[in-house]
Amino acid sequence: MNSSQQSLLRFGFLSIASLLITYLAATLSYGEETATGRPNILFIMSDDHAAHAVSCYRGPLASIAPTPNIDRIAKEGIRFTNCFCTNSLCGPSRAVLLTGKYSHLNGFMRNGNTFNGEQQTVAKLMQKAGYTTAIFGKWHLGSTPTGFDDYEVLIGQGPYFNPPMKSPKGIVHHKGYTTDIITDRTLNWLKTKRSADQPFFLMCHHKAPHANWEPDKKHADLFEADVPEPPTFNDDYATRSGALRAHNLHIEDCYNRHFRHLKGPAAQGMSPEAYRRWSYQVYIKDYLRVIASVDDNIGRLLDYLDQAGLAENTIVIYTSDQGFFLGDHNTYDKRFMYEHSLRMPLVARLPGKIAAGTTSDALVMNLDFAPTFLQLARAKIPTDIQGAGFVPLLHGKTPDDWRDAIYYRFYEKAYGVGPMLGVRTARHKLIHYLYDGHASELFDLKVDPNEMNNVFENENYREVRESLEKKLSDLQTQYGDT
Repeated sequence: MNSSQQSLLRFGFLSIASLLITYLAATLSYGEETATGRPNILFIMSDDHAAHAVSCYRGPLASIAPTPNIDRIAKEGIRFTNCFCTNSLCGPSRAVLLTGKYSHLNGFMRNGNTFNGEQQTVAKLMQKAGYTTAIFGKWHLGSTPTGFDDYEVLIGQGPYFNPPMKSPKGIVHHKGYTTDIITDRTLNWLKTKRSADQPFFLMCHHKAPHANWEPDKKHADLFEADVPEPPTFNDDYATRSGALRAHNLHIEDCYNRHFRHLKGPAAQGMSPEAYRRWSYQVYIKDYLRVIASVDDNIGRLLDYLDQAGLAENTIVIYTSDQGFFLGDHNTYDKRFMYEHSLRMPLVARLPGKIAAGTTSDALVMNLDFAPTFLQLARAKIPTDIQGAGFVPLLHGKTPDDWRDAIYYRFYEKAYGVGPMLGVRTARHKLIHYLYDGHASELFDLKVDPNEMNNVFENENYREVRESLEKKLSDLQTQYGDT
């Protein structure tokens, strides 16, 4: 072999080696350590847990009602500050999670619909990718879970105590506190049923803190002192449309609807203002008490991953199905496109792969969960999935083409709240109410983060309004919601 041939051979070898190193580096950047090169996935989701009730989000409740185990995930990984839902309602949010598609495409637009389990879901795609799959806890989609190797799910909303649960073998009756039982079933599967030869995709879905809020004995006496009211508690709705006035999800509506059958009638003789403040204390304390149980049980899961040697190769993700009003704007529940209802907590950790204590301000949605799971599994993402996998964001890299706005579409009409749609960018939000005379609202979130000043008719915001209307139209076309 002459020197020219030797040089060519060396060049070829080095090129192949360089490509191999580049491939391995890209592979490992996705947090892969198993023999198959893919992490286990533990996805924990609660119901109606507002981001401003998670202490790592540093809201006004952080020092009063800490969530140390959720905070631990953020401290050891990443916290997303701008995660939003596409449709702020329990069933629709779960359908979006499973399909990576907006409600008008997955067919589940409002609570009471039945999810079509024959359609493509991320659970089925994860099975095809070689993952063993399981779900325990809240389902709330009407149909039987499909795409899961094992499941035990609550029937409907499910109670806080002694829940019957639907399984492949029929109805299983449990005794105890539902938050503990959901965790027990999740741990039992990890300990005795998961395949040691496959990575797992495991969903642990808590009922709490959905109404009615019933704490267990362990947490029943937390928060004896009054909880401070939020800064918008006395909102008079000046400048806003009539939508906030028209609904019956105000704090004064809360007690009779959710607590009277548990605690008896309210004390007599209170003024309307005193009754509203008293109702808030009853509501917010039990809301925070059931969250304390969720946080404790997340700690149980994290501890088991450590003890079983699974922590280093399991990405743990925590979120909620949507946000929730905690007396904000004198309101509880969700549905609206205001920040407290729209925003979701989202934290994730994968030791050694996601840098500890990082944050991302990128706009992400529950629409993105399905493609993210598939990205982690190194599986092909079907072209009809509408979300974007955010694995690069987990590693501190925001793609150049990442979205600059999110689209919201709400369909249900209940409690005096009706259909609406809108668009939110990093700074502005446009909402169109498809009831209440088709009113509209525009907020500048930089100068008005509490959304108290509707500037839709303000001529100084004419260009912003026109730009948002164009963006809204573009997103409706992009997502096929025409």
